[in-house]
Amino acid sequence: MLDLALKGNKSYWTWLAGLTAVIGTAFIFYLWQLQFGLGITGMSRDVSWGFYIANFTYLVGVAAGGVMVVLPYYLHDYKAYGKVTILGEFLAVAALIMCLLFIVVDLGQPSRAMNVLLYPTPNSVLFWDAMVLNGYLLINLVVGWNVLEAERNGVHYQKWLKPIIYLSIPFAVSIHTVTAFLYSGLPGRGFWMTAILAPRFLSSAFAAGPSLLILLCLFIRNTTKFDPGKEQIQSLGKTVAYAICINVFFFLCEVFVAFYSNIPEHMDHIKYLFVGFHGHNALVPWMWTSMGLMALGIILTVNPSTRKNETTLAVACAAIIGGTWIDKGLGMISGGFVPNPLHEVTEYAPSGPEIVITVGIYAIGALILTVLYKMAIGVKEETHG
Repeated sequence: MLDLALKGNKSYWTWLAGLTAVIGTAFIFYLWQLQFGLGITGMSRDVSWGFYIANFTYLVGVAAGGVMVVLPYYLHDYKAYGKVTILGEFLAVAALIMCLLFIVVDLGQPSRAMNVLLYPTPNSVLFWDAMVLNGYLLINLVVGWNVLEAERNGVHYQKWLKPIIYLSIPFAVSIHTVTAFLYSGLPGRGFWMTAILAPRFLSSAFAAGPSLLILLCLFIRNTTKFDPGKEQIQSLGKTVAYAICINVFFFLCEVFVAFYSNIPEHMDHIKYLFVGFHGHNALVPWMWTSMGLMALGIILTVNPSTRKNETTLAVACAAIIGGTWIDKGLGMISGGFVPNPLHEVTEYAPSGPEIVITVGIYAIGALILTVLYKMAIGVKEETHG
């Protein structure tokens, strides 16, 4: 099927060339980081996780969101999702590769990643996070490739794939649950040390992942001969509506517990994010923007008339992606580290090199997704043509 990725018009090859240029630029900055160290980033002793881990956390959710098409199609035989399931699986592949790359650049020295395999520590949550991320990546590659190959040949996929497909469902939940445990298992970090963090992560994942898939489906419809289907897009829109409502509800539960209990360790983090703390308020406009975007997403997806209008649905999905990225990316990282356990404030902002390297990793993800979608859409056009 790789031959399908080698066929394209001028726009296709220009897009790939542009992504390659961005990746090359980012790689130069990464070589600088590799030589100089993480001192070129905005991280510090008090904020030891930054922009890299923020994007890692968010993209794990995007990858997990793919299960919202896999589960109905394979487990409940919702045949309408047959057109978009492969798109969800390939989106998960690209997101997971970006996740792993963000971990590598955050480690400083990439060789340290091998320590997980060379010196396995099953009592460490990080060990299990590495296992489920790589396992879910392998599952989506195997299932996506073989199912697409079977479709191209006009036959049913092999029987041995069925148990692997079923295994992908708990794996999808586990990748974000284990990631949440990395945060909530850290003592002394009141903002993260809550049992509801894993459900919060999953609810935002099931809102952000399908939102991105909807936008991709709309783009594919407008630029190719393949139509993912109106029913499929509307079904995903309903999933997004429920998930984003639950995500905001879970956050409001956190706010109630923190302020009703009146425990400073829990309240100060939320104060810093939304009203500022001891004169430090760098993230206040970001967090209120996040809340506004998610509120807009709720209004437009819950209302049937605006959800059925694909233009307003696209606006809603873009708002939800932006709102959840700020909340689970910037807010989750800085909110947990600031203020520190001694209630001192060391604010964090990503440096220029950090941003360039991050953009480069997103360009790698976009390149991988473009090639995978080119193959998938090529097969769909052949079989449905």
